[in-house]
Order: sequence, then C-alpha cells, then structure tokens
Amino acid sequence: MPAEHGATGGTTSRRRALRLAGGGLALAALGAGAAGCRDGGAEGEGSADSATPRGKGTGSPAASPADGRTPAALWTRSTSAQTYGNRDELVVTGGVVMATGRPLTALDATTGKERWSLPGGAVPGAPLLLGNGTLYLASGAYDGTVGGYDPASGKETWRGHLGKEYRQPRPIAVDDGQVYVIAEILEDDGSSRTNVIAALNSSTGRVVWKEKRDLGTQENGIHAAVQGRHLVYTDFRQNLTVRDTATGRQTWTHKTTKTNYGAFVVHRNLVIVPQGRTLQAFDLADGAEKWSLRTGEFDTFKEPAVLGDDLFIADSGRTLRSVEPRTGKENWRSTGLADAKAQTPHQFVRVGDTLYGATDLDQQGGIHAFDTATGALRWTFNDGSGDHHAWLVATDGTRVLALHGKKLHALPG
Repeated sequence: MPAEHGATGGTTSRRRALRLAGGGLALAALGAGAAGCRDGGAEGEGSADSATPRGKGTGSPAASPADGRTPAALWTRSTSAQTYGNRDELVVTGGVVMATGRPLTALDATTGKERWSLPGGAVPGAPLLLGNGTLYLASGAYDGTVGGYDPASGKETWRGHLGKEYRQPRPIAVDDGQVYVIAEILEDDGSSRTNVIAALNSSTGRVVWKEKRDLGTQENGIHAAVQGRHLVYTDFRQNLTVRDTATGRQTWTHKTTKTNYGAFVVHRNLVIVPQGRTLQAFDLADGAEKWSLRTGEFDTFKEPAVLGDDLFIADSGRTLRSVEPRTGKENWRSTGLADAKAQTPHQFVRVGDTLYGATDLDQQGGIHAFDTATGALRWTFNDGSGDHHAWLVATDGTRVLALHGKKLHALPG
C-alpha cells in the first residue's frame, strides 16, 4: 500500500523554512543528548483542559455543524506535543491519535483518554510514519536502528538495523515490503558530511539496499512517497528525485525552483509538485511533464492534497481550487478565503462532503471547513489561545482531530 511522508511547508516562507530547519536541529541535538532526556515529559500530558470538554463532551462523532456556525470541540486535551508544522506530526489510526513529542502518548480518538505512553517518545522533527499496521519511529540513540510499534498498544514489534556507522536513521516512507530511511554517514572523528538513503525489509529489519547520496545533499527537509516501484522525494536542496524501490538506483532527478520548503503528492503514475506560480505534474517513469497549471501573477501555490479523486490546493492569494489530478483541469475555484480575509491552509483532510484545512498562522486561521462540491467556506474553528505553532489536522475517515501547540481538539466530522 503506498505510503506518504511529508515535511510540509508553504512555498518559500521564512517561517516555514525556520520550522523545518528547526526539526533537523532538534534531531541532531537530541541525538547528542538523548541519554539525558529520554524519560522527560511535559507537565499535564494527557490531562483534560480545565475549560473542556465543550459541548456535550461525549466524544462520539457528530455531524459537522451548519454553514456559518462554529463548532465546539467534542473534547480537548493537553499533550506533550513538540511540533514544527509538518503534517505527519499528528496521526490517527485504529481509534487512537498521536502527536509527536516526548513522551509519545496515544489517546483514544473518541474520548481523549490515554491508551498508552512511550517514555522515549518520538524525536521532534521526525515523522510518525504509519504502514503495514505499524508505527515507525526514528531512534534518538546512536545505534543505527529504527523502531516499529503496535499503534494499539505501543509495544515494539519490529526493529530495523542500518548499522552503527550511520547516525539517526529516520523513516521517510513505507510500502508493503520495505521501510525507507535517511541517515547520516559517520566519519572517524564522529562528524558527518554525507548521508545515505536505504531500504529495510519490513519483516526482518535487514538492509535490502543502500545508496550514498551526493555530497552537499541534506538529510533534513525530506518529503517522500512510494508508488509501485517508485520512491519519490524532495529535499532542502531543491531536488526532486525518483529511485527504483527494488534496487535503489536513481531513475531520474529534476532541479526544481520552489520545492525545497514544500510538499508534493503522488497520484497513480504522476508526481504533482507546486513550484511558485506553477503546479506541475511529471510522469513517475521518466520525469516527463504531463500537465501544468498556473495561478495569478503575484500568487504562489501552497501544498497540494489528493483526497479521493480530487486534488485540492490553495494559493497565497487565498484562492482554493479543486483540480482533476490526471489532467490538471480545474473542477472549481473558490474565493471564500479571500472574501472572509481568512488564512490559507497548508494541510487538508476530507470527511464525507467536508474538506478540512489547517492553517500555518493562527490569526484569522485555525481549522477551516469547506464544501467539497463548491469550495464554499462553511466555518472556522479556533481555540483562541494565540499559540504561535501551526495548526495540524488528521482524520481516520470519521473523526477529525486538530492540534494547536500542545492542545489537541476533537471536532465534529
């Protein structure tokens, strides 16, 4: 099953660049000091907020409210979350929701009650990667391993071994048979100037292949996805690269203009990449351009999302579009965000006929709800905290969970 990891960001915003860079710095810092902070946790983790639950507080899924009526959260909890605005820092699966942090705590998505807690936690800046019924986490230790855990219980079920000559391997994507990782290559003096990309067998944890990346490439800012025999990823160096999942051989690469802080999506045989004013689709097999779409003269595209058979994307001019991902033809465009003077979303999820968008900035932002048929803005949820962290949103197809700083809210779906 194709799986996608994203280091999500908005075109070339300084705020986003600093956040993504901060994730990489946090990984490096934790690697050096993991022994001293492994069992640390934030005060009040998993506790109920004093002002919540709001509404009836039952925690059961409820219908999204009527247009124009801002919903109350079904429940709100304080967490130990440590996020940088990347969309894979909040995940929900099998009825549990997790936000990256130390400790890593899984809450019941229906009630908000704690299911389990992992003292070592998730390394800030590394993804919570789901695949094959397993949660894959980067190790904060210098042991060259990656761990796999049962999302229902938090128990370790798998461990991949890249080797002690590699530092802090981080999972970036997973498919039915392999877990793909990026790691620093250690020099004799303990420094690192190069990095490696590798595939680990998802049953045995052994190395299937590994390829040293070019000098000057970085292990931070990686966003990756798998489709069939294609492993696709971008990085801070403005590279879009495709490798063969069976051998690790590089199939093709493009130097891009605006993908170093942004995300991409894969749909069938296409990889779709926002590049400033242009949204481009390339053939996964050979990198040939298949279609392109342009926005206004002074606007830039944000991060795309393919949900079902539709691609949704907003631009800096606060226009939201629905696009047919195979052809690039617009289904509709909406100016509801601009009309409301609302912030542009950087992340989308879909439940039924409602599209939920999480904004990078808090003022005039939060979680927007849109009509999937027209793009009309239905309502916006904001907790009023003024926290500077980006909003994040996740769903299991029924429940909608929103994270803002350390506050996790369950919203009507």
